Amino acid sequence: MGYILDLRKEVGSRPLIMAGAGVILVNGKNEILLQKRSDNGCWDYPAGSMELGESFEECARREVLEETGLVCGKLEYFMTLSGKESFYEYPNGDQTYAAGIIYICRDFTGELKPQDEEVITQGFFPLDALPAENDPRGLGIFDRLREFFGSR
Repeated sequence: MGYILDLRKEVGSRPLIMAGAGVILVNGKNEILLQKRSDNGCWDYPAGSMELGESFEECARREVLEETGLVCGKLEYFMTLSGKESFYEYPNGDQTYAAGIIYICRDFTGELKPQDEEVITQGFFPLDALPAENDPRGLGIFDRLREFFGSR
């Protein structure tokens, strides 16, 4: 996140277009991994901003490893996130428009270890029993996930 923090020093809280990636990790019970974020207190999937020179897939793998301790195997393209729906204002006033790729990963290894700086707790949840405090940006994605899994 060094690049974004450096950029914020220059532009303050003005809206930024932030390229990044996220991963919906799905276990053998078709439950998805969510984590309670420390910056807004909401539940969300592992995701983050790209570093300079990084590909979307590299970003996705790095964010999962950093935030969860898990190593992703095969990543399956799920959707592109962009547009007005991707606007978010953080509690500190920083404004962003996310532009990124969301992947699904069913093939992961390692031991779940929440990252202390960004994550309060983590857990796997069935799509019909997600925590109430979902990240507002994730609501449409969770609806699409329900459709995706319902069609399989």
